[in-house]
Amino acid sequence: MKKIIFPFLSAAFLCSFINNKSPLNGVWEYRGGLLNGKTDSVSTTYKLQRTYDELHYQALVIEKGQKNFVYEKGDYKLIADTCFETQTYCSQPSKLLGKTVKYTYIVSNDTLKLRATLPNGNKIEDHWVKVK
Repeated sequence: MKKIIFPFLSAAFLCSFINNKSPLNGVWEYRGGLLNGKTDSVSTTYKLQRTYDELHYQALVIEKGQKNFVYEKGDYKLIADTCFETQTYCSQPSKLLGKTVKYTYIVSNDTLKLRATLPNGNKIEDHWVKVK
């Protein structure tokens, strides 16, 4: 019996150090990217931010002198280097509402890159920098 308990307790102890926290957790600010191979620059009049928790995301427009505006919300799931996002709310009519988009993601230091081919055929690469 002792031979079974020790390996079990050792495994439980080691598993307690595993971090199951999503690498996307936090607040990210849009810093440009590519749309169909062409540079997509950052606005000078407003900021775009995304906040991720363990299962959900929300996207905000932040404009000086205005109340922060949630323009999109959804659920996400990470599997290896792939992020599956399903939009559950959009402030404007959206063809992505209720659809899951498959992104390849890379987190390097404080930068998140999301790459995808959207259902309309557009190829995107968004660059986000962690601010919180």
